[in-house]
Amino acid sequence: MLYWLTALSDGGDAFNLFRYITFRAGGAFFTALIFGFLFGPPLINVLRRRQGKGQPIRADGPEGHFAKAGTPTMGGLLILLAVLSSTLLWARLDNGFVWIVLFVTFSFGLIGFADDYAKVSRQTAAGVPGKLRLALGFAIAAIAAYLATSFHPDPLQYQIALPVFKNLLVNFSFLFLPFAMLVIVGSANAVNLTDGLDGLAIMPAMIAAGALGVIAYAVGRVDFTTYLDVHYVPGTGEILIFCAGLIGGGMGFLWYNAPPAAVFMGDTGSLALGGALGSIAVITKHEIVWAIIGGLFVLEALSVIIQVLSFKLTGRRVFLMAPIHHHYEKKGWAEPTIVIRFWIIALILAMIGLATLKVR
Repeated sequence: MLYWLTALSDGGDAFNLFRYITFRAGGAFFTALIFGFLFGPPLINVLRRRQGKGQPIRADGPEGHFAKAGTPTMGGLLILLAVLSSTLLWARLDNGFVWIVLFVTFSFGLIGFADDYAKVSRQTAAGVPGKLRLALGFAIAAIAAYLATSFHPDPLQYQIALPVFKNLLVNFSFLFLPFAMLVIVGSANAVNLTDGLDGLAIMPAMIAAGALGVIAYAVGRVDFTTYLDVHYVPGTGEILIFCAGLIGGGMGFLWYNAPPAAVFMGDTGSLALGGALGSIAVITKHEIVWAIIGGLFVLEALSVIIQVLSFKLTGRRVFLMAPIHHHYEKKGWAEPTIVIRFWIIALILAMIGLATLKVR
């Protein structure tokens, strides 16, 4: 919205600053951060009063989690509202990619909200049926993938860009849309699985948003793409503003989610953040690189898949408990140790992902 102040600029005054994506990204970050600090306490108080007993604790979960009984959930609302306000204020609202990411974020957020509400109202760990959640997720992802493809330049439509190799594209043809849908839905559920310890999911999500924001800014500038030998996707630079808002809102949330958490993100936040990150990967044509940057989320999801398949096929469990962060809890690792070490892994993977921009 504030971008339109550039109409008042003569090119040499303060209004000219609003032309720069980096300036507006900084504004989005601080707007979301301040929003989180200001509205965090009243939102938590409302959630605590409305939910009573808070998020149900799984009976078969790690023993240490029973001490968290009574903690309210749906804290992801704070992140979503912070991201929405900062993005609408600072981004160019005539940019289709921005609206695609917002659509995915809040659509998955609604699915997560319904799931959290069902759990809290019934005081059970079972929320919205999994098949229904997946069906709704794939429907949202199908719309987003179709719109993203329609906004891509003709040479990039239905193509998969491979990292490291210069200008190499693989034509997926009619398989691209299902692939893009899988990226978005898979990302949403992988982040959701990661959200099991205080602060565990939000910091890797912020790290990933930072890395994807840099990629979005780079592939949206023809001078950068020429230098880096990556594919130019006009308009993606504005996504940096959304990512900056996500980081600011995430920091505001982490202030209250740091151990011991005053509020949980819930599916409201984890599904929304995962879907958003997956959609950015599809928009920027960096789906493969996203698997590296979001490698921690991939690992968490794979641990669940491996555990389920192993038990069904052999009757044995590979991990003491899945997702894998619970495995380390069962081994006796302290919760802060797991969280901080996983943060370090997320940061390393993000740096490796960013390195692929230049390693060509």
